[in-house]
Amino acid sequence: MATLRDRARRLKAETLALYLAARDRRTPWYARLLVAAVVAYALSPIDLIPDFIPVLGYLDDLILIPLGIALALRLIPAEVMAEARERARIELDGKRPRSRAAAAVILGIWAVVLAALGWGGWYAWRVAHVATGFAAKTVCSGVFVSGRTAEAVVGEDIAAYRNPALALVRVAVDRERGVATARLFGLAERQAVHREGLGCTLAIGASVDALQAAALKLPPAARAAALDRAPPDPGVERAVDDAFAEPESAPPRRTRAIVILHRGRVIAERYAPGFGPDMPLPGWSMTKSVVSALAGVLVARGAWRLDAPAPVPEWRAPGDPRGAITLDQLLRMSSGLAFGEQYADPLSDVNVMLWATGDTGAFAAAKPLVHPPGTRWHYASGTTNILARAMRDLLGPEYAAFPRRTLFEPVGMASAVLEPDASGTFVGSSFMYATARDWARLGLLFLGDGMWNGERILPAGWARAAAVPAIPGSRFGAHWWLRLKRPGGAAPLPLPGDVFHAGGHAGQSVTVVPSRALVIVRLGHSVGNGAWDQEAFVARIIAAVPP
Repeated sequence: MATLRDRARRLKAETLALYLAARDRRTPWYARLLVAAVVAYALSPIDLIPDFIPVLGYLDDLILIPLGIALALRLIPAEVMAEARERARIELDGKRPRSRAAAAVILGIWAVVLAALGWGGWYAWRVAHVATGFAAKTVCSGVFVSGRTAEAVVGEDIAAYRNPALALVRVAVDRERGVATARLFGLAERQAVHREGLGCTLAIGASVDALQAAALKLPPAARAAALDRAPPDPGVERAVDDAFAEPESAPPRRTRAIVILHRGRVIAERYAPGFGPDMPLPGWSMTKSVVSALAGVLVARGAWRLDAPAPVPEWRAPGDPRGAITLDQLLRMSSGLAFGEQYADPLSDVNVMLWATGDTGAFAAAKPLVHPPGTRWHYASGTTNILARAMRDLLGPEYAAFPRRTLFEPVGMASAVLEPDASGTFVGSSFMYATARDWARLGLLFLGDGMWNGERILPAGWARAAAVPAIPGSRFGAHWWLRLKRPGGAAPLPLPGDVFHAGGHAGQSVTVVPSRALVIVRLGHSVGNGAWDQEAFVARIIAAVPP
């Protein structure tokens, strides 16, 4: 250490000599400029670093400053440099000069660097928790709801995103406890716990044991009679063949299940290897259309009026403009609330809400108003979770069994599992699993305008109202899509005017075509732009099926 210190002192003496030489008129201007940079660095409070980091603190003296000095010495006349060294020796025996301006510059640089490091650490820590939350929940549901292996979920589903952060996450599954635990480099731990009938929940703000203890014991769902089948149609079969085929140049389709109904009968059904008719699969944002149906049940009961202000506690304060938002505006996503739906940004509202928040409804309800209610349409997953929490506030103890008793059992969707967050609110924006056949039953319910085997489940006209644009010209209705985006911004296809879709991430779709008595279900894992074109598939089916 003493050798390092002596070496540093000699370099500082040479630096002072350079400073004195730079003030000599015989030194060229370009040499003066270089010397100014070296001196500003060397005579600044950077000297304080060795007091805290004994080895690292001398690296500037041993590497950076010597390089600057060596170059400057080549530019300064020899006689000028000799005189400057003698003066520097004399001055260092007394008072050591400092440049206050240089000190201010260096202090500023260090402040910026430290602030950047602090922000970067905070950002990385939050991203890590989003990544582990996504991995824990995805693996938990894949294993305990779908019945797949953890290796398959990680290797096929998570790996498909090609996300560097997700690639570093490690997930362990405790089958006995029903828990999936995800960590990134052993840190940022997230756990998701499985509870029978409720699927998987991220343990955020509540422990795994507390969530298990609070779970309502739901009786097993009764299986419904199978849907009638019709003879296969060659044109439909060819379209299904293509749906399961993988193109050479485009992103992988990864189609996993297709069920097509015509006039209430199955005309096509197929599954990818490793998947089958009894495997519940994620609907992602198709879950929003299920929330639409549950809202219809409450309207039929007289418990909700669409033109009434939404019953949200955070909006009840006098003068809060959000208090004017109606239930209908929430259903049509024209509330005017701020919400970031950028999936590529790990810390956008939708990702933080789904993977790093224990109360999704409260998270979304806290957002400010950015547009007058009813004036603009903006797709926002948080809107659905506000509705789901409002249902919970209304129904109380009845809430956990409400979807099953009022919708799933009457329609025969025995496999359907709506998953709640840690607060107990169903994550209606994104977290429902069901078999392809049961997703088809949802489509049949809306095809029949809410009637099922002679029983009215939804109010008359509810399905037709769902297909009314939220705002004139928009392609979204009441939690159902009227048009889906096509790959590469392709032009819309000439589909029947009454078509509407439940649509979800990675190509999940339930398409209803009332004028052709068709329900078309496609489930898969089509990650990447252009991986799946539901409207093109629907057009082929319509062309193949007789009117």
